[in-house]
Amino acid sequence: MEAVRLIATGVAQALVTAPICKANLVSAGAPMSGHTELLANLAGGCAVRMMMVGAQLRVSLVTTHLALAQVPAALSCQRVFETITVTQVALQTHFGLARPRIAVAGLNPHAGEAGLFGDEEKRIIAPAVRRAARRGIDVHGPVAADSVFPRAVAGAFDAVVCMYHDQVLAPFKLLHFADGVNFTAGLPFVRTSPDHGTAHDIAGRGIADPRSMAAALTVAGEGRRVRHAA
Repeated sequence: MEAVRLIATGVAQALVTAPICKANLVSAGAPMSGHTELLANLAGGCAVRMMMVGAQLRVSLVTTHLALAQVPAALSCQRVFETITVTQVALQTHFGLARPRIAVAGLNPHAGEAGLFGDEEKRIIAPAVRRAARRGIDVHGPVAADSVFPRAVAGAFDAVVCMYHDQVLAPFKLLHFADGVNFTAGLPFVRTSPDHGTAHDIAGRGIADPRSMAAALTVAGEGRRVRHAA
């Protein structure tokens, strides 16, 4: 809360948080399971999304920490649309992209294969993409997840909106396991954190890799400069 107060009063312009153990936080009686939920609440309940940032790939999530079996029921046209718009604003406001190109991954294999492998693309994802496009957003999809990431890395897209946690984190960590950054899109200020957990198993052994925390500090500083130059 003190960090948010410092930002609100202009003393600080960005926030970098260290990893926390969600299980310990909940077991201690905290009303929320992590920094993201707490910061969104302190910022007035704004819509936020987890966005992973690396030099080769940016990705954002429609759903986050859910069992895979619960993901289809958690998807809605409104939530996908909201994720697209929050991602666009973050790319413009924090990363300085005037007209970002956004791809939206399908949920099912081959983006449903015209309904053969599921209809979430037709019922939920495609209508959200069309709605965002009508708002003037440069958005494409649903694109099959097995092809969208190579295209994004090659430069075709500035970010990929994905439907669930491991759809995003598997390809992202393949590229950015040591230097990935968790960026909270949708907050009225810059917030980043390293893309790893508390790693209690290596505490005190002197073998922790600082690169992700260093990258989080760098992205926060760059985002602050872009935001305040606008």
